[in-house]
Amino acid sequence: MWDKVQETVSYIKEKVNFTPEFGVILGSGLGGFTNDIVIEYTLPYEEIPNFPVSTVQGHKGALVFGTIGSKKVVAMQGRFHFYEGYSMKEVTFPVRVMKYLGIEKLIVSNASGGVNPKYKVGSIVIIKDHINFMPEHPLRGKNDERFGPRFVNMSQPYSVEMIGKVKTIAQELGIEIHDGIYLGLQGPTFETLAEYKMVKILGADCVGMSTVPEVIVARHMDLETFGVSIITDMGDEESILSISHDEVLEAAKSAEPHLRSLIRELIVRN
Repeated sequence: MWDKVQETVSYIKEKVNFTPEFGVILGSGLGGFTNDIVIEYTLPYEEIPNFPVSTVQGHKGALVFGTIGSKKVVAMQGRFHFYEGYSMKEVTFPVRVMKYLGIEKLIVSNASGGVNPKYKVGSIVIIKDHINFMPEHPLRGKNDERFGPRFVNMSQPYSVEMIGKVKTIAQELGIEIHDGIYLGLQGPTFETLAEYKMVKILGADCVGMSTVPEVIVARHMDLETFGVSIITDMGDEESILSISHDEVLEAAKSAEPHLRSLIRELIVRN
């Protein structure tokens, strides 16, 4: 893994003369965030050695390098999911690469199903913690101390400082936000009504099929991490019958302008 990461980093550094401070992983329907970046380089995933290629509708598949204000950013247009058939090491490989390209902070976005009755479709939820129900762990296997420790302290997976900043920004901009606990499941099926009820009983507020592995690997390498979710469906009797991937993308799109403003300001002010 170490050699693969270094090979990929060397290739990217040859192609782009750029040291990013922030990494951003753009989830379903959030690809428009790249319009906020003054783009300097774009590298399609298929050109990058050792990189998987995204197979999900709504995920474009490129690394975008550029600036937001004075801050240098690398954004992943399209992420990789365990349900696509990748191993957890492949899913999280780009996070390791971004670390060695120079990022110190990682921002992760996703779309999720809500079980907290305070949420509605289009709600923006700051992830304050997560529950890992994925069937495979990205750190399983021999640990390479060059990346990080064998046993990672996960008492604070999401940066309290960045959460505080976003709450202040949201208040200033008049954007309604919530916070909550995200539960990660394998997918790719949407949850059954009984599964949504389980998620709620377990103490989570929303559920999705990504983010948790990326955050674990980010914390393994001591990256400061911020996570945010757009609620694209509600796991209740009324709305569960009609949910589809197109509806998820549509709901994400409606919340996107507000979320873009929050992330843009968070980057500028850090």
